[in-house]
Amino acid sequence: MPEQPGKAVIMNLVTNEAVKCQFNPNEYTLSKTNDWTVKAKKGMNVGKTDFGGGQPASLKLQLFFNTTDTSEDVRKQTEKLWDLMMVDANSKNPKTNKGEPPRCRFQWGKGRYFTAVIKSITQKFTMFLDDGTPVRATLDVTFQQYTDEKLFDPQNPTSRSEARKVWVVVEGQTLDWIAYQEYGDSAHWRYIAETNNLANPRELRPGQVLNLAPLP
Repeated sequence: MPEQPGKAVIMNLVTNEAVKCQFNPNEYTLSKTNDWTVKAKKGMNVGKTDFGGGQPASLKLQLFFNTTDTSEDVRKQTEKLWDLMMVDANSKNPKTNKGEPPRCRFQWGKGRYFTAVIKSITQKFTMFLDDGTPVRATLDVTFQQYTDEKLFDPQNPTSRSEARKVWVVVEGQTLDWIAYQEYGDSAHWRYIAETNNLANPRELRPGQVLNLAPLP
């Protein structure tokens, strides 16, 4: 079965709630900096350079939301992203035991993801109804890397570094297709169904979150 084009997804890793982007971004920017210190030495053109550690990578993108066809307040579409900026009592810092905004995962395409926290959101409204209700908005979102992992590290059938992985279902995907992408064999759809307690494996819905455990 050919791969189906999917929407980019931002998933709350505390609640496992998936926010599917209404439109995929046109582009995104990845950046990372390292700390280097230079100790000057007399009589030398170049001093000694010491590595001071790496800084978290950043992912910047712009998302577009439009509800002109339904006249619905576009903020109902974007509020879940804003929730990822708010303190969640269920997400606590282990050192301070105080609540903090939840970790999230940006995922787009087969097995590519960026585990992060959202550092900033700028929302711009560009169209309104006669009563002032906004129906079109663009959001500039900056994610900050949370874990030390390769940027958009591919999840492939031979990689078993994680105890389990998360797959966010997009429209058109089937369980046997997901099994082939993850395990290299579509017959393992039964294993996914069993580990996720799926009553009807044929009825996957967009945004549904599946846990993909390593094969026994």
